[in-house]
Amino acid sequence: MVTSVQVRDAEQSTRSPGYMNPPNTLRGVSALRLSVLTDETTSPERQREANRFAAAQLGIGLADREAVDLGVSASKTTPFERPELGAWLRRPDDFDAILFWRFDRAVRSMDDMHELAKWAREHRKMIVFAEGPGGRLVLDFRNPLDPMAQLMVTLFAFAAQMESQSIRERVTSAQAAMRVMPLRWRGSRPPYGYIPAPLEGGGWTLVQDPEAVAVIERIIRELMDGKTAAAIATELNEDAIPSPRDHWSLRKGRNTGGKIGGRAGETVTRERFAWRHGTVKQLLTSERMLGWKVTSGMPVRDSEGKPVMATAEPILTREEFDVIGALFAERSVDNKNTDRVDTVALLLRVILCDGCGQRMYLHRPASSSKSTSKTETYKCGSYTRGHPCAARATVKRQWADEYVEREFLRTVGALRLTQTKTIPGYDPQPEIDATAAEYESHMKSEGTQTNPVTQTIWEKRRDALDKRITELMGRDKMEARTEVTQLDRTFANEWHSADDAGKREILLTAGAKLEVKKAKRGKCFRLDENRVSFTFTESFFAEAADIALGLEVELNA
Repeated sequence: MVTSVQVRDAEQSTRSPGYMNPPNTLRGVSALRLSVLTDETTSPERQREANRFAAAQLGIGLADREAVDLGVSASKTTPFERPELGAWLRRPDDFDAILFWRFDRAVRSMDDMHELAKWAREHRKMIVFAEGPGGRLVLDFRNPLDPMAQLMVTLFAFAAQMESQSIRERVTSAQAAMRVMPLRWRGSRPPYGYIPAPLEGGGWTLVQDPEAVAVIERIIRELMDGKTAAAIATELNEDAIPSPRDHWSLRKGRNTGGKIGGRAGETVTRERFAWRHGTVKQLLTSERMLGWKVTSGMPVRDSEGKPVMATAEPILTREEFDVIGALFAERSVDNKNTDRVDTVALLLRVILCDGCGQRMYLHRPASSSKSTSKTETYKCGSYTRGHPCAARATVKRQWADEYVEREFLRTVGALRLTQTKTIPGYDPQPEIDATAAEYESHMKSEGTQTNPVTQTIWEKRRDALDKRITELMGRDKMEARTEVTQLDRTFANEWHSADDAGKREILLTAGAKLEVKKAKRGKCFRLDENRVSFTFTESFFAEAADIALGLEVELNA
């Protein structure tokens, strides 16, 4: 009977090419694992060689049985969760022994080792660790009555778990220290727009990524031109611009996409991640654009309360950052509004029912409808809102669209467009508010310190935030200014070059409204213009009139 034994590896110096072909008495699986693919000290070849030598010494035949799990952490996955090793463990009848290079290649916790030992005892298997501090370790669970194997498992698992915890604490401590070092990047995926670069004197910092910065500049230009974040995201996807996550994967030579959460208990895998309006907003409103270090959504600050810089090359100035933030705030919508949205209707939010003053919506005949009519209409939406309308209006979509287009172009089509350019100013108030919020949150923990050391740390943080607020309050506010330029393009040029969504945006900007009355009984073959009223807001109509007057003066001159 083979029991748990330790065999010194002094015989390794006598290795020869013939060691791979001893008499085979047991079927073995060579298990290889790496947490980091670039770790050369524990490379797959080194692990494979050690496992083969141990198998040859113990009379275990490996053949082509191998479980290779690269880029897999033992601290985060159990042996049963690893892709290749887990598959072997689910087929216990196909082998008799598992060989690992060292103990930490198998497990990093006592719980995981307990489960692996329990599995080995249940299925009468042998577990071999080819090398280690005390030499080779053979745990033979083919005899379920042998208590020594379980004792050895417990002792080594405890040591592995303590080592794993020690490594985790060292890494966490090092990252916390680097977090407050100016211009020092601790590693991992950088914020979109930046890439790691060597720092003089050692370590890494962040510099601008020209490819990503070009995309950010494009997004900002389009935002300033009036496009929505959703429209910009759609165009980026259509142009096959990699999303921030995919951009980094491509830089590292990895496949794009990955797993995302679906419904409860479901995992969805995508070939690539898409840009979304939330991605655009989150990107441009993060202080990372200012070059600040951010952790858990909050800026990292030094002992004086100033933000710690992650780079000497911030993408945006404070003035530009505030202008973009104000733009998003201005365009924010009330998500509690439950009105139906139909993005293909030209007159959405423009056409109103005269009977109730509420919006009308596009209606398409259902394919299952018994009616042979395929005519699209705008209908009063009173039924869906639960409010009765005494004179519900309905109008043919084609008639309403053509009428609005004709009247709009007739009224203002020949007028030239104006472009308003905002020259950003500077307002210290946003940073004052953010720092004040941090100060208020910090003050809530006053009195909870139980010793002079933590009390001193708490007071230093309080004083630093107070000092920063005082400094910001001493800065002058500079108002933004605007410049209005008349363009060569007319409203007609803009209208004809836009799609339905763009035309609808023009109408909404002009404050256009089309009010429709209920039709009279009987058939009609064209729009009765007595039942429609098309208007602009007074301010827009006055501006259009002023522009028209200016053109008339120029012509008379």
